[in-house]
Amino acid sequence: MKVDIQSLGTFNQLAHEGAQQATASMAQMTGIDAAVDVTKITLVDRDDIGEHLDDRNFVGVQFDFEGELSGQTALVMDQSCSETLTDALLPGDSAADMAESGVKEIGNIMMSGFIDGWADYLETTIDHSPPTYIEGIGRDVIPDSKTVEGDDDSADQLFVFKSQIEWLEESVDFYIYMLPDYDSLTDLMMTHADTAGDAIPIDKLQVFNRMTERGTEKAADNVSMMTGIETEAEVSQISFARIEDVPKQIGNAQYVGTVVEFTGLPSGFLLVLFDEQSAKNVAEALMPTDVDSDELTDQHTAAIEELGNIMTSGFVDGWANVLETSVDHTPPRLVHDMGQAILDPLAAQVGQHQEHAFIIDSRMQTDDIEFEAEIHALPNEQELREALDELMVERAEETEADPDELFQ
Repeated sequence: MKVDIQSLGTFNQLAHEGAQQATASMAQMTGIDAAVDVTKITLVDRDDIGEHLDDRNFVGVQFDFEGELSGQTALVMDQSCSETLTDALLPGDSAADMAESGVKEIGNIMMSGFIDGWADYLETTIDHSPPTYIEGIGRDVIPDSKTVEGDDDSADQLFVFKSQIEWLEESVDFYIYMLPDYDSLTDLMMTHADTAGDAIPIDKLQVFNRMTERGTEKAADNVSMMTGIETEAEVSQISFARIEDVPKQIGNAQYVGTVVEFTGLPSGFLLVLFDEQSAKNVAEALMPTDVDSDELTDQHTAAIEELGNIMTSGFVDGWANVLETSVDHTPPRLVHDMGQAILDPLAAQVGQHQEHAFIIDSRMQTDDIEFEAEIHALPNEQELREALDELMVERAEETEADPDELFQ
């Protein structure tokens, strides 16, 4: 089964426009201006959905929908955001008592518009259930996406549409998650695919996602070996977004790390980024003596460059092994800036040749010290497609292989 870039772009645009319509409905109801910050399609393990949500209390609404496209969708916001929204909708002392009904009313208007936009485009009917109020801590608020009858039981990776909406005058945001049933979405994607053109085999995209996981695990092993700090790989996923949305994949906190350009099949850029405290902690684990400074010194940055090089090599070598190709990379270039400022010029360079981009994201962390690292890869989309085609033709017998076996 294949899906082409055009259909991915079309579906991503549909989700973006649906989120815009939902946001406009919310603004009309409450008088609060908001904007869609980013929309993306992510291929992610079922267990990793909502991984970016922290340990705050979240509330929202959930719908089931069915028709030519079936699945679940949810509108999620943190508790303080919901209180502000419901107070705007139901001003006065009664707002606290009406919080749940207010969230359901806002969610019903927003999500109905979101789903109706898909139905209009597909020229079909998509029915949805009444809104169900949901609450939970962090990712637990996201509805479980279980394998349904008729779904491929092996589909442990799902395509998830996620839109992030931010208020223009407030430092809060909320999220729309659309979790289509795997079979219904891929069937629709296949009807839009041009198999003679820029189609990507979905099963190989899943294998590539597994490659990313193994590359992250290898990078984490390298960190453990160099520092003595037991480090674990966490989330790994592939996202598809408009070029202008790519820099928004990274927060605007200050990061320290390395950037390399890799060449071969595919080519692109790879970033290894640490928050400032993590960079300081992991760098000092590499140093033979303690550094008496609260700031990042030349010794710290030299250690980060060395660590970034080792992590990059382990990550990229995993790709080369599976693709049976040569993937080289430049020496690491140290970066120390806000996340979007780091990624923006790289996205602009890639965007000279493509309107959308695949973004490969991984994370690792340890409980031993305050430490978290992110790996972001931005490959050339056409070359990634060519690499996956080569994997399908030359190693077709491994199409259904356990990705663990590919890394022996």
